[in-house]
Amino acid sequence: MIRLHFLKALVALSLGSVASGSAVAAPAAPVKADPAAGQKVAEQVCAACHGADGNSTSPANPKLAGQHADYLAKQLSNFRVQAPATAAERQNAVMAGFAATLSETDMRNVASWFESQKQKPAVARDKALADAGLQIYRRGIPEKNVPACAGCHAPNGAGIPAQYPRLQGQWADYTEAQLVGMRQGGVRRNSAQMTTIATRLTDREVKAVAEYVAGLR
Repeated sequence: MIRLHFLKALVALSLGSVASGSAVAAPAAPVKADPAAGQKVAEQVCAACHGADGNSTSPANPKLAGQHADYLAKQLSNFRVQAPATAAERQNAVMAGFAATLSETDMRNVASWFESQKQKPAVARDKALADAGLQIYRRGIPEKNVPACAGCHAPNGAGIPAQYPRLQGQWADYTEAQLVGMRQGGVRRNSAQMTTIATRLTDREVKAVAEYVAGLR
């Protein structure tokens, strides 16, 4: 009888704890990014190379305006060495220095700011090269097991938020440099999928795809 009373009391205590809110709390909702705070970071840290609104004027520096925020935040994080690794997944001395000064909150905020900006797109300048790039972008190269770029980055190059970056209107020089970097596997190792694809492309095929996406709208 004593044991029965003890069990009833234990159950009542447990139910009372749940009702009073002392049970395990639900995970906190992620903090919402603050584009206004991100604008201040962009003006102080990013503007010299990428423009305060993310529209870089140099083909060597990527246009960030309109890029997906989750993608941008990930790239910033990839410029930093993440334990237990001894090297960053993206190697760039300039960007490593800037990324080291940013907190995770700063990264989310500045990424949100750039996503909210309107891109001033680049243009394709070599029609023959762009036409060759169109074929690769839309159809891939089946005999080399190269998938169509449109499958992940969308037919218009808009990408898929949080998964695949926007490519449309990007500087051809920058896109080419990234594909070469992925192919070499040294300076950029943050996408196993793209590394595999890039190793199957010739220099001309890389240039063709880069030229085509510059003119995408």
